[in-house]
Amino acid sequence: MRALGEERPPHPSPLPRRSRGRGGQEPGIPPKPGIPSKPGIPPKPSLPPKPSTPPESDAPAPRGAQPGREPRPPSSLSPGAAGGEGWGEGALLRSLHLRASLYQLIRRFFSDRHVLEVETPILSAAGNTEPNIESFTTAFSGHVDAGARERWLRTSPEYPLKRLLAAGVGDCYELGRVFRNGEAGGRHNPEFTMLEWYRLGWDHHRLMRETMDLVQAALAMAGRRAELVVTTYRQLFQDQLDIDPVHATIDALRAPLAEYGIDPAGLVRDDWLDLLITHRLQPAFPRDRITVIHDYPATQCALARIRSGEPPLAERFELYLGRYELANGYHELNDASEQRGRFERDNVRRRERGLREVPLDENLLAVLDALPDCAGVALGVERLLMCLAGTDAIADVLAFPFSAA
Repeated sequence: MRALGEERPPHPSPLPRRSRGRGGQEPGIPPKPGIPSKPGIPPKPSLPPKPSTPPESDAPAPRGAQPGREPRPPSSLSPGAAGGEGWGEGALLRSLHLRASLYQLIRRFFSDRHVLEVETPILSAAGNTEPNIESFTTAFSGHVDAGARERWLRTSPEYPLKRLLAAGVGDCYELGRVFRNGEAGGRHNPEFTMLEWYRLGWDHHRLMRETMDLVQAALAMAGRRAELVVTTYRQLFQDQLDIDPVHATIDALRAPLAEYGIDPAGLVRDDWLDLLITHRLQPAFPRDRITVIHDYPATQCALARIRSGEPPLAERFELYLGRYELANGYHELNDASEQRGRFERDNVRRRERGLREVPLDENLLAVLDALPDCAGVALGVERLLMCLAGTDAIADVLAFPFSAA
């Protein structure tokens, strides 16, 4: 009652004002000495019109709310609207509505296809051995009988989802938070949202088409469309750089990157191939184009199957919207012995880089041979939101970025 009688503050928002994002800036391509990280931010389409100002009342209404009326999501998201304006009073509300609308679209998309939504643990006794990804850890203080004291925050829900598949759950997906240490800045947040799903009896080609359908549906929600281009990894290098990634020498791979002054110490062939994609190929992808690259070198197999041939190829794909990577999918490996060897090779590479070795996920390896034939893909939700919102600053699509969490 005292609060109702007090004078209204000049700014009713309970959150502090924040500086503008970088939505209007075209992202540059800075030199990346050492190992590249995954690409970051979609280009700039648009944000919806600002919601109308609520009528005055004795007490400030919730932001964007009107008496007796539920806040409505934006009705349109046309290209060229005021995107990337940071935490202006209307921008935060539009960002929250946009995320909610995308979540609704995702859940409807999979419900219509009879794909089950599941939830798996965020903390695990095992970590991600991938040398280019660092995990957060925490310590459990309870009774020792409860399990391992050191726990790893997941970098993706992949391992527990595969355990569910091996148990017979069937087609499933998870939409949830994941964590990656050291990845903070204008285009990365250490805590972000990942959508990951699996389809039984599918290969990576069929899953590529469904992933394109989902991204097109999200674009349609924003009043946009994108052309589709599908190419193999090898063909992309040959068409755009006149380089055969299979047979080119290391010197030939390094030559197009000379202007960046990259320190070659510790870099191997796949690192140079990755740098060619992030520095030379991605920047040329048109803004309104979905580019899907498939059939990667066998040395970049991760958790994908390898198809024999000359050369052998990893049955995986990556999907880009404009110049930014959104999704990474595999025709999933279901050979526990082979996967254990890959995990162990990752740890060898980590030792070579002076990084800590990561405990293997023995729970996954124990059931991997029972994993049915399937394909799976992970999609970065913030990257898609940034594209829909027309900003290249990840803070513009988060309620609270890492620096303010």
